[in-house]
Amino acid sequence: MSAARDAARSAELRERIAELDHAYYVLDDPLVGDDVYDALLDELRALEEANPELVTADSPTQRVGGEPVEGFEQHEHLEPMLSLANARSAEELEAWEGRIHNLLKRFDIEPGAISYVTEPKIDGLAISLTYEDGVFVRGTTRGDGRIGEDVTHNLRTIRSIPLRIPDPPGLIEVRGEIYFPRSGFEQLNAERAEAGLATFANPRNAAAGTIRQHDPALAAARPLQVWAYGIGFRRGVDHTTHSEELDWLRERGFRVNDGIAVHESDSEVIDRCRWWEREREGLDYEIDGAVVKVDDRGLWRELGVVGREPRWAIAWKFPPMTATTTLREIAWNVGRTGHMVPFAMLEPTHVSGVTVSTATLHNEEDLARKDIRVGDEVIVTRAGDVIPQVVAPLIQRRKGKRLRRPKPPAKCPACGTPTVKPEGGVWTICPNRTGCPGQVFQHLKHFVHRGAMDIDGLGEKQVQRFLADGLIEDAGGIYELEAAQLTELDGFGEVSARNLLAAIEESKRQPFPRVLFALGLEDVGAVTAEALARRFGSIDELLAAGEERIEEVEGIGPIVAESIVEQLADERTLALISELRGHGLRFELDESERRAGTGPLQDRTFVLTGTLPELSREQATALIREAGGKVTGSVSKRTDYVVAGDSPGSKLAKAEELGVEILDEAGLRALLS
Repeated sequence: MSAARDAARSAELRERIAELDHAYYVLDDPLVGDDVYDALLDELRALEEANPELVTADSPTQRVGGEPVEGFEQHEHLEPMLSLANARSAEELEAWEGRIHNLLKRFDIEPGAISYVTEPKIDGLAISLTYEDGVFVRGTTRGDGRIGEDVTHNLRTIRSIPLRIPDPPGLIEVRGEIYFPRSGFEQLNAERAEAGLATFANPRNAAAGTIRQHDPALAAARPLQVWAYGIGFRRGVDHTTHSEELDWLRERGFRVNDGIAVHESDSEVIDRCRWWEREREGLDYEIDGAVVKVDDRGLWRELGVVGREPRWAIAWKFPPMTATTTLREIAWNVGRTGHMVPFAMLEPTHVSGVTVSTATLHNEEDLARKDIRVGDEVIVTRAGDVIPQVVAPLIQRRKGKRLRRPKPPAKCPACGTPTVKPEGGVWTICPNRTGCPGQVFQHLKHFVHRGAMDIDGLGEKQVQRFLADGLIEDAGGIYELEAAQLTELDGFGEVSARNLLAAIEESKRQPFPRVLFALGLEDVGAVTAEALARRFGSIDELLAAGEERIEEVEGIGPIVAESIVEQLADERTLALISELRGHGLRFELDESERRAGTGPLQDRTFVLTGTLPELSREQATALIREAGGKVTGSVSKRTDYVVAGDSPGSKLAKAEELGVEILDEAGLRALLS
């Protein structure tokens, strides 16, 4: 092949690979399989090795590069990277807006004529990307706002950063935020803890620590991402508004957050900031606030800058979702299947606006894997913004302290029975299955909760009380409660007793999959219970099935199949099934449920979000499943439809980003018909 043909082919390959990178890393919509992509990259690499003069700065082969650099050069930003003033309440944000209105009075600009842009304040590392004639030539950290460090070698490895942009100006600085996705951060910390290395305190530290190191291979191995949020210096292009420049960046292949919005009133701005605060837990990236900017760039010049803070922008900061505190003690409870469950006693700290003094440590295996010890400084977060949990220890802060690794208790904390660790087992357990009050309580708590029998009015406190008073001993006893027993208790009148008994009676209508889940078999969660019920149709068929047949159920392997068979053969399990059956609970699918799985929605996957006008979430799920569809909890490229109601949340934005078809309730009913 001639040199000219090699050059033409390499240019063609660079363009095609850039197109595929943009589809995969920015649009989350891969156009080809990994084998095709790898073949194209290998072909380009071979051409460049044979013709070194064909290697260009924007070649995808240069993303994962070479040798570690010895130090960071410093570069002055062509336009300073400013800091933002903070607001921590609606009142402070309104005060900022009031100052803007006062400053612009001299231009006869009415308050209602000012538009604002809101965007998430990404908790990452601010960077500036310089492009000359469309080619990425330099990437720097924010530094002191005037001078930053050259980290081009690491930024080149991030595939969502374009190495070349189309229709370029002569010179431009693109401003953005490098971040570590939450999912990747959790995996990284787990791997580091297991290897005995210091864990990162939060995703921001992980991102900064990765970018500010010298070996680009390390950056290439980590799933860093970028959001572009603006333009600094530019030559050869201009925009009237901030929203226009964001559209310009998006059109040229930069990742611009789809949640960014333009608002015509102060109240809309506040509503949107509060929306971001509600949505933050469901995002795969950390945000610590929302940024509000005046949209009109012409007004930026008029409003000016005070020190290093622009008057035309402000950050509404949210309460922190994580905190660092001291682990004072590790205590243990017993779970419904006898497992020893550790939890942390903490030096009180504030997380998401709540004082936290205890937190879950999940289980014995997780405790050992993370190497958490009493006396450690630990990172605490609120999972789902509700349940506090210890994420990881700050190993680097032990400073030579001799902290002992925790061990499970030798005796069950609930019944005093000596604990055992079965051969080949992962967790230490209490073998006293029938006489351990801790296990009985945990099983009953699981049995009545919303995902299982959903007995309204019978919560954790009532379960504890009924056990202590001897009114119930197991799940079957719930269905033997009488009004006279309840009205004798303090706080229970005739109305509350009648309501509780009605809820208990109503629970008998729960379908077989929910009843099977409520039994509390180890390794049988709601999804597995549903799959088992659909496959076998009744408890009798399931009891008769052997390991081989159970293993054929989707998501069940040989170890879980063996465990299910052993538990179902246990005399106590059989006795409980017989007792509950005698009380009228459903242990088989009815005819309509057996037909579910075939219908107009067969093999289609749905996600529900928001509040529908007439259907509850449970009713919509049941209708979809009866028509053969599948309902999942998260939006992905494999989702066929998202059914959205009022206040839909981040799932709607994700669906729009991926191009998933969105339905309202009427659209769902049309599909069902």
